[in-house]
Amino acid sequence: MPNAAPTFGARLAARLSSWALQVPTWHPRRANEKPEQDRPTTVGHASNAAFDAHSTHPSPVIPAKAETHVPLDQKASATGPLIAFEHLRRPVWTPRDYTAFANEGFMQNAIVYRCVRMIAECAGHIPLLLYAGDQEIDAHPVKDLVRRPNGHESWPEFMQKLVGFLLVSGNAYLEAVAIDGAVREIHLLRPDRVKVVPGADGWPEAFDYTVAGRTVRIGGEAVDGVRSVLHVKLFHPTNDHYGLSPLEAAAQAIDLHNTASKWNKALLDNSARPSGAIVYTARDGNLTGEQIERLKSELEAGFQGSANAGRPLLLEGGLDWKAMSLSPKDMDFIEARHVAAREIALALGVPPMLLGIPGDNTYSNLAEAQRTFWRSTVLPLVERIAAEFAHWLAPAFRDPVELRVDIDTLPALAGEREALWASLEKTSFLTDAEKRMLAGFSPTLSADAKRFNPGQPRVPSGQPGGGQ
Repeated sequence: MPNAAPTFGARLAARLSSWALQVPTWHPRRANEKPEQDRPTTVGHASNAAFDAHSTHPSPVIPAKAETHVPLDQKASATGPLIAFEHLRRPVWTPRDYTAFANEGFMQNAIVYRCVRMIAECAGHIPLLLYAGDQEIDAHPVKDLVRRPNGHESWPEFMQKLVGFLLVSGNAYLEAVAIDGAVREIHLLRPDRVKVVPGADGWPEAFDYTVAGRTVRIGGEAVDGVRSVLHVKLFHPTNDHYGLSPLEAAAQAIDLHNTASKWNKALLDNSARPSGAIVYTARDGNLTGEQIERLKSELEAGFQGSANAGRPLLLEGGLDWKAMSLSPKDMDFIEARHVAAREIALALGVPPMLLGIPGDNTYSNLAEAQRTFWRSTVLPLVERIAAEFAHWLAPAFRDPVELRVDIDTLPALAGEREALWASLEKTSFLTDAEKRMLAGFSPTLSADAKRFNPGQPRVPSGQPGGGQ
C-alpha cells in the first residue's frame, strides 16, 4: 500500500520550521532614535533591493520547494491560515521616540504638560548651597555657574529646561564651555539631536550633535578632568547608553487619554449621537447611487456639528429617519479619562489631588499631598542632578565641593521644620549642641552671634542697633 500523502498541517509545520532559522532579528529602536524612514540606510537596516544586491549581509532567501500537486478541495497556499490572523484589529500605539513623546505627550496632553511643568518649575526654584566638607562657601566658580549658567539663561530657566528634557526623553546633556583654561558657561543640548558614541571599552567616548543635516562630534575634556559633555539619564533596565522616559512607561495611558478626548469631541460634533439610519420605505424600487450621495452630503452640511444640533430634518417621500443614541453608560468616557490621567500622574510622580483629578482620596488634605510631592519626586531629582553637576565640575578645582539643597527655605516643608523644632524643644535628654546639630546648625554659636530672648525690649528703629 503506498504511503499516505502528508496532511496540510504537517506540510505547514515543515515549511515554518525551515523558515524559522532564516528570520532576521532586528534591534529594538531606542526612545530617542529616528524612525526607519528618517535614518540613512546602513548595514544593519537594509531597506532597498539595490543595497541588498551589494550588502555583505543580504536579506534572507527562502529556499524553493518542489512543486506539489494539491487536490482541488484543499487550499493550495501554505500561508492561508496565517494570513487570516492579520485581519484581527490591533491597537495602534504612539511611536516610542522623542518627537512622539513631545508632540503627543507634552504638547497635546494637559496632564503630562501640567505634571512636567510642576516638577520643572519647583526644581528650578530650589536654592542650592555649595559646601567643602562641612563648610559653606559663598564665593566659588561653581557657585557663579549655579547663579548664571550662561549669558542667555538664569539658573531657574536652565534648571526647568534640564528637568523638562529629562522627563520627556529620559536624557539631558550639558556642555561645558571653557575660556582661558576655566569653565565659564554651561549649555543644554536637545536630546533628540544627540547620539552617544561608545568607545572600544563600551563607555561613551563622544557625542554627535546633529542639526539641519550637519553633525558635530563633541568629545574629550573642556579642561583637565572635566568632560566636555555631562549626560544625565534616568534608569533604563535594557539600555546601557540612554535613559528611560517616564512618558514611555505611561505611553498607553497617554494614548487612551488623548483618544478619549478626541472621541468626546467627535460625539459633540455629532450632537452626542453616533449616527442615524435613513430608511427608504417606498415600494417602487431602491435609491440610486446619486440620490444616496446627495442625501449624505445634505446631512453632513446641514445637520452635523454643535451649531446644527436640534434642527428639524425634512425628508422626501418614502424616507424615514431612525435615530440611534448611546446609553449613558456608553457615553461615560469621563471616568476612563480620569483613570488614564491617574496613571499618567503616577508615572510622573505627581499626586492626582494636585491636578484636580477626582476619585483619588489617598491624601487627607492638600498640604499632605504637597509634602509628598516634594519629598518623593522633586527633592530626589534635584539632589541627584546637583550631585552629578558638582561631581562633573569638581576635578577642575583643588578642593572637592558638593551642592546641597537648602531645605529650610522651602515653604512646602515648613510644617516639617516646625514639628522638628517643637520636638527638640521638648526633648530633655539632649544637650543644646546636639539639638542644634539635629536641626542642621553648627554645634556652637559663633562669638558674635546673638541669642534671641523674647522678653528683651526692642531697640527703636533709627537708633544704633535699632530693630534688633
